Amino acid sequence: MSTEGIFIIIFQILVSIGIFAALAYITNIVKKSRLMDRFKKSRFSNPLEYFPSEEIFILKQAFYLIVILAIIVICLYLTFDWNEGFYIYVLDIVISLYLALNMDKDSLKDKLILFLLIPFGSITGILFADSMVILLDLIHIIGYLYFIKVYYRKFVEYSENNGLGITIILLFSIILVSFLFTLIVENVSPMDSMTMVSNAFTSNSFDASGKNMIGKLNSLVLAWGGFILSGVGTATLATSIIKRNVSRQFDEMKDLVKKKKEEK
Repeated sequence: MSTEGIFIIIFQILVSIGIFAALAYITNIVKKSRLMDRFKKSRFSNPLEYFPSEEIFILKQAFYLIVILAIIVICLYLTFDWNEGFYIYVLDIVISLYLALNMDKDSLKDKLILFLLIPFGSITGILFADSMVILLDLIHIIGYLYFIKVYYRKFVEYSENNGLGITIILLFSIILVSFLFTLIVENVSPMDSMTMVSNAFTSNSFDASGKNMIGKLNSLVLAWGGFILSGVGTATLATSIIKRNVSRQFDEMKDLVKKKKEEK
């Protein structure tokens, strides 16, 4: 490799580090801003306004598994070539920022892991198109594998601390195996495989929905959002019916006791 090629690679690496650091700094400022603080205190950001408390515990439990699944999808895209680069680059940067902002940075080990989180390939892929820095995706994947272990531990700890069962891990395993099976057998991209599995699981269809990445993401949100909200609606309706019947029976018993007291 020529001296000029080495210089270009070093330049792209430094640019990637600078951009990632700047994005992390800006995101951290927004996170601590008054506007974000007001949003957190508003009714719109209060999950209790939308879901029963029991459902929130389950959704938080599922969140750790969703992060793991998102990491697996990104790693597959970074390893193999499916023509959906730009959107995966953005998703990679967003997930990397989230993990970086929510990790400890005190020890030397933490700083090394933080370096592994820098999405060199995705940043240079957006800025410079083809780049030799994409080879650094290998160490980036190693960083991601570490966080798969971290978030699985968080999932187990959260489940145990809140007295939750881990039946959801069975559901996650079924979806993951189906996802990988569809990926191989149908010879489709990870996002197509995910939309096909999601549509089949939520009883919509088995076809991939959406012609591009935005359409596929929209299909995933609609499929799983509808699945969750329909479950909440069913549970709320059932609770309302039971509560009304119990209240009616209690009133009838109360009237019966009162009547017997009057007869005495």
